[in-house]
Amino acid sequence: MSVARSGKSNSPFRYPGGKFYARNQILELMPDGIENYCEPFAGGASIFFAMDEADSSHLNDLDTELINTMIGIRDSVDDLIDLLDGVEATKENHTHYKKEYEPSSDIERAFRWYYLNRTSYSGIMNMQNCYWGYGDKYSMRPENWPAHLRQVSDTLQGVELTSLDFEEVIDGLPDGTFCFVDPPYFNADQDKFYTCSFTRDDHLRLRDVLKRNSERIQFLLTYDNTDEVIELYSDWTHSILDREWNYTIARTDDQKRGKKLADGHKGSRSKGKEAFILNYPVKIQTKLVGVVDPPPEPEPEPDRPGSASRK
Repeated sequence: MSVARSGKSNSPFRYPGGKFYARNQILELMPDGIENYCEPFAGGASIFFAMDEADSSHLNDLDTELINTMIGIRDSVDDLIDLLDGVEATKENHTHYKKEYEPSSDIERAFRWYYLNRTSYSGIMNMQNCYWGYGDKYSMRPENWPAHLRQVSDTLQGVELTSLDFEEVIDGLPDGTFCFVDPPYFNADQDKFYTCSFTRDDHLRLRDVLKRNSERIQFLLTYDNTDEVIELYSDWTHSILDREWNYTIARTDDQKRGKKLADGHKGSRSKGKEAFILNYPVKIQTKLVGVVDPPPEPEPEPDRPGSASRK
């Protein structure tokens, strides 16, 4: 039932609300042998980059700058790498490319967006909250960007990239498509993190478009686990699962005074918790929302001769 790892690539972007740390839990719920794959809210597209290759893939996001950068990576990766060559990850450069640099072409837009994304706190690209957030120990270093970008470019070959409204995308999917749907949270401070707003009416539109297409596509929808979300989906989807995972919040000296990543400070450990909503059956043991069992205690290892710890 699980989707085997292809080892293709990690996402090229840092992205708030991305599913990097939930990849394993999502992949094990996805069906085998996906022919047509779509993400209407691609963001960093961590699931796409982790899954087995589908026959066709479609990544969509309303953020035109994000999609322009993906197109630049797919179609003009050498030009993008040339622009990045010799540009160091410094706070001064971050300020320059955020406030002063004026791109004159699509590839220069992609260069600016990629540089700011890789060097900003949590990859937040809302310019009001796009702060310097790079640390040598915990960020991908600029000298490693080219090899990673080439790997990502290879993965993106043949992938359809669009910046359309999600309703248009989902209504236009071929029959039998598997759709990973990761919208903004129902209860979220969207203005802080994202460049495109998502209203309550948009959440209702999403429910409606998934419902009217539910007989011809499969979808796995991830949401914040709230009463409002459960009410929208509980009476017509196949199952709603309760999931949580660990992730690290990396704070830099601009966010946590005196505790610098460069000095070895490690970000705080937190838990992500969401509802995974599916319109198809799965064959693995799962937990329904509201049922929380304690994890099983590990079996004690048997005593072994000579296994005493060494001082």
